[in-house]
Amino acid sequence: MPRPAPPDDPTAAFLAQRLPLQPQAIARHVLPDGRPVWLKRAGPRHGMAGYRVLGAAARLLGLAVLTPVPNRGGRAAIATEVRRLRTLAAHGVPVPEVLAAAPDGFLMADLGGAQGEATPSLADEMQAAVPAGGATVLTLWQQGLDTLSQVHARGQCLSQAFARNLVRRPDGGVACIDFEDDPAAVLPLEVCQLRDALCYVHSTALYLREAEALPEARRAWGAWLAQPRYAGEFTAQFERMLRRTRWLRHLPADRRWGRDAQRLRAAWELLSGSAP
Repeated sequence: MPRPAPPDDPTAAFLAQRLPLQPQAIARHVLPDGRPVWLKRAGPRHGMAGYRVLGAAARLLGLAVLTPVPNRGGRAAIATEVRRLRTLAAHGVPVPEVLAAAPDGFLMADLGGAQGEATPSLADEMQAAVPAGGATVLTLWQQGLDTLSQVHARGQCLSQAFARNLVRRPDGGVACIDFEDDPAAVLPLEVCQLRDALCYVHSTALYLREAEALPEARRAWGAWLAQPRYAGEFTAQFERMLRRTRWLRHLPADRRWGRDAQRLRAAWELLSGSAP
């Protein structure tokens, strides 16, 4: 459960006042002292049937990394996100600061700082950079990989490490957002960290292909995977995943089966080192 705030905490008073009035799941506000903040409120609880189906598929394939991590929604999701944000911050991972929390919602600092500067996601930056060419996209992509390395070096994992959840801070660094689920509660840490990498690659490989940067990205991925921290179970799980998903190489590289198929095919090409 979220920790209660001190009785005289103005951010807790602000949360208590605004939370019942906010219809949206998340909205931006400005505190009386001028600081921009975000208020996130509990949504409806989520059903579990879909997670059970996905879990059965993961067991059938023998791939723990595909095990779904439940997001139960409602108060449970709020409690999970507050706890995860505080834990990650305590380990030096750049995440939004939790300013106040209650069972039905919480208040967090705007990553744009006091001026509320723009904080585009790496996904937005990479997509916009495709016309500029492979070198620019590859530089952005490497920053995401480096962020994962920093998180993992602290013995932590993210929740959904898609490029849309890695955002640019005003100081040029990258921060992490969206923690309504906790992979480490249901999976070993090495599997959670591999899950981070697969989420990131799945969400970015198509940008690399469109910028004609896949060959360079394969070399960067190989160097990232060769880090000592990824020896052992991480690499064993990764190699098992590659063996059991070889069928992805048969997906069309064009859009005839849709964008999702393109993303899967591009991710396979990057991770396996296979040229199209």
